[in-house]
Amino acid sequence: MTIQLYFHFRQLLNRLLSHSGFSAVENNLTRLLLGVCFALSLGTCFAGPLLQCDVTYAGKTHKLKAVPQADPYAVKLTDIGGRFFFKMVLTEVQSKLDHVLIYAYLDQKPRPVLLQEAKYFGPFTVSDQAYSLTGEQHLYGGPVERELLYNCWLLNSSP
Repeated sequence: MTIQLYFHFRQLLNRLLSHSGFSAVENNLTRLLLGVCFALSLGTCFAGPLLQCDVTYAGKTHKLKAVPQADPYAVKLTDIGGRFFFKMVLTEVQSKLDHVLIYAYLDQKPRPVLLQEAKYFGPFTVSDQAYSLTGEQHLYGGPVERELLYNCWLLNSSP
């Protein structure tokens, strides 16, 4: 959603500046200032719990982020290298982070197989500094025991 907002903002800004009569330098300064304002406004929109995970398979690291969702069943699986799926679910109760669920699946036919379900229950530390929630996890699956590594950090700032 954040990326979509950014691209809509960019399109609108480009349309406005193309008809403004500003010089190239003025256009660039205007873009920079408005971009900073946009980024700062997003920071206030997303105050609250944020889970960040680095998920690595076959030497490629995927940087994933998750925020609390109203419907945990609507959270989609993330494909990791065509071999694994990864899912992070954060649930709030009365505007406080209640629990974090992390799922790792091996992608195989006829359906994915659950390798790990990790559950973390509150109360969670309220901090502006990210702290390690999972430590480094090593999961193995499939006939040749392919390795998935992940490490997740929780940032739980109060709004």
